[in-house]
Amino acid sequence: MNYRLPDKPILPDPLIGNRGEQIVSPKQWREQRRSEIVELFRQHVYGRCPIGRPRSQSFEVADQSGGWMNGTAVRKKINIRFDGPGGTGVIHLYLFVPITEGKKVPAFLLICNREQENMDPDRKVQSPFWPAEDIVSRGYAAAVFHVQDADPDFDDGFRNGVHGIWEAAEAPRPADAWGTIGAWAWGASRVMDYFEADPDIDEARVAVVGHSRGGKTALWCGAQDERFALVVSNDSGCTGAAITRGKQGETVQDINQRFPHWFCENYKGFNGREHDLPVDQHMLLALIAPRLLYVASATEDIWADPASEFLACMHANPVYKLLGFLGFEAEGSPLPEVPIHEGRIGYHLRTGKHDLTRYDWNCFMDFADRHM
Repeated sequence: MNYRLPDKPILPDPLIGNRGEQIVSPKQWREQRRSEIVELFRQHVYGRCPIGRPRSQSFEVADQSGGWMNGTAVRKKINIRFDGPGGTGVIHLYLFVPITEGKKVPAFLLICNREQENMDPDRKVQSPFWPAEDIVSRGYAAAVFHVQDADPDFDDGFRNGVHGIWEAAEAPRPADAWGTIGAWAWGASRVMDYFEADPDIDEARVAVVGHSRGGKTALWCGAQDERFALVVSNDSGCTGAAITRGKQGETVQDINQRFPHWFCENYKGFNGREHDLPVDQHMLLALIAPRLLYVASATEDIWADPASEFLACMHANPVYKLLGFLGFEAEGSPLPEVPIHEGRIGYHLRTGKHDLTRYDWNCFMDFADRHM
């Protein structure tokens, strides 16, 4: 693969408002431009959720036991329940908390989009996709939930999962109604609701992590929910961390045809028309500012396009600078296994294929050790 950065595409400027005005102060960003960009993504890409935190939401500690991980951790199984017009939903959260002297601990939350065995709470299977032992050994709580608890990953006309709970079956869906990625992001925010209630978790230091479609979810979740201190995208590619205009590999048309349930109906109108989008993915990354952001790529993951993911980090940097922070500074193309951790946007390019590995996790935690 050629790691030369593509010719700089003409991108929408996150620091030019909807009326063409230049955004020149942090106040303008916070009070105007940020909300404009969120609204553009809701309208054209991810859709809008009909509900935030449900009034009916409750937390049940279904199991809590010590002695895990050679006596270094407590395991909790949490049921996050909510009721709506269409029924009841439950997000099953698995959580390993390192034992400390009464101190709250930071946490890494994985949005798991792979088989359930990758998040085995009994630790008979210790998958590198969620290396809970490694995370706990570094002083972080290891948390995970599966995307299917929020919305199963297939197209049934939005009748299953949280869509069926909150949307009337007989009502027509608006063209900007939330898709499955939006439902998964909503689920991650409900886990954050729980963290705020758990006396063992430092809710001000929580990272949300996702791989591939989970990485798209983590970014959209973190863009909307500013309670997350660190947002981590691993190999998220198209409609994740990668610039859409001029992207190699998967395109908007590809993703909408293969996964018609992931995004709002309006997004299909941009199939083959990426340059007409009023946003691009550097603007999604910019919504994380000034909080911590991490983007990871893999050398053989051409479908996701590492060069376009790296480019998005570069173009999100002006917003961090406007807010008074070092975001992302790099010279030339990234080198494999040379992480960039100096600013509040972290990045690394791992040698290998589309995957989430222990190397990736260690880089995320190195970055968190330094900044979070």
